[in-house]
Amino acid sequence: MSSIHIEAKVGDIAETILLPGDPLRAKHVAETFLDDAVCYNNVRGMLGYTGYYKGNRVSVQGTGMGMGSHGIYVHELINTYNVKNLIRVGTCGTIQDNMNLGQVLLAMSASGDCSANSQYFEGLQFAATADFDLLQKAYQAAQKLNIKTYQGSVFSTDTFYDASPNRWEKWQKHGIMGVEMETQILFTLAKRFNVKALSILTVSDNIITGEATTAMERQESFNDMMKIALELA
Repeated sequence: MSSIHIEAKVGDIAETILLPGDPLRAKHVAETFLDDAVCYNNVRGMLGYTGYYKGNRVSVQGTGMGMGSHGIYVHELINTYNVKNLIRVGTCGTIQDNMNLGQVLLAMSASGDCSANSQYFEGLQFAATADFDLLQKAYQAAQKLNIKTYQGSVFSTDTFYDASPNRWEKWQKHGIMGVEMETQILFTLAKRFNVKALSILTVSDNIITGEATTAMERQESFNDMMKIALELA
């Protein structure tokens, strides 16, 4: 049995999975960090792999950009493949002066403008939060690896090219640390289906200054967040 968008059979995917948006980042993680990695999905080019990290079975699955695409894969991974621990490993743009490119953010909660959440909660506001157990373990793993992390809230948006370029100012004033496009729906679906989720993000650009990393750096670097995430397998 497989799902609509993933051709793997039940059992091919581990209970713990890393979720980069970029399928080529999934390929990079599998080739760089995993032993005996096997590709289980190539539908729509959205690569997925299962292998072993320090003897622990773990999967990594590309999800595409945005909450619409991300939500599809999260829903199928949970409901068809019985995944229990879902860890987004992606990038964000910071809106705080004290964060530099390449630094790691552990997302505690996600505000946002997710259209799916608007439908789910009929206009009410839902506080989408990370699983505390995964968050605590990630923080402890980072300390053990001597990797500096920030802990805080992110804003997940459905819109990359925004007609209101200064929209981030209100979120900055309320302590939001980064802007990205997937975490809110991940946390919402994890709570809905009673599984664990966490979002570990690397700062890829500074929305205030315009400073940014290259596409290749986003695809093949940012290994600190991968090391933290894999310690949770």
